Amino acid sequence: MLYLYWTLLLVMVVGIIGAIVPGIPGISLIAIAAFIWAFASSFTSGTTALIVAVIVLVLGIGIDFLAGYIGAKQAGASKWGQFGAMIGLVLGLFGFLPTLPFGGPLGPFIGIIFGSAIGAVVGEYLYSKNLMVSLKAALGLMVGSLVGNLIQEVLAIATVAVFLITTWADKGVVR
Repeated sequence: MLYLYWTLLLVMVVGIIGAIVPGIPGISLIAIAAFIWAFASSFTSGTTALIVAVIVLVLGIGIDFLAGYIGAKQAGASKWGQFGAMIGLVLGLFGFLPTLPFGGPLGPFIGIIFGSAIGAVVGEYLYSKNLMVSLKAALGLMVGSLVGNLIQEVLAIATVAVFLITTWADKGVVR
């Protein structure tokens, strides 16, 4: 049980990283790890952590959608800018933006940031034909997404803290 506990904590650390780094599952990894621990302990340990993880997972999904939308709306972005940002995100994630000279492990992360911004500018420009409006919309999308990621990061850390507090003394972890 001790090895399982430490393995799940490692998975949760990856989840904390994934809460802020696109392309790595974040809060969902933490929830899965909490479920595995609760299941392995026949739901005698970690049930509180599992409930918190599921609630945070649902909140995280909502925050993900709302943060970018609110940021874009505050900056005056249209649906075209939002759609362009999504296309740019996908292209950046998979490295289909040949003008970006980034590689290695940070390549997709940087590609997502620049891809979203470039996509938002292009999409908004196609709609408004105004470069300043397009740049403002892209900035709003990026700020909203950044704020959303920071909120998710705090929620991920809090969820792991709840897991540690509620399970640390269980099943021979500390003796």
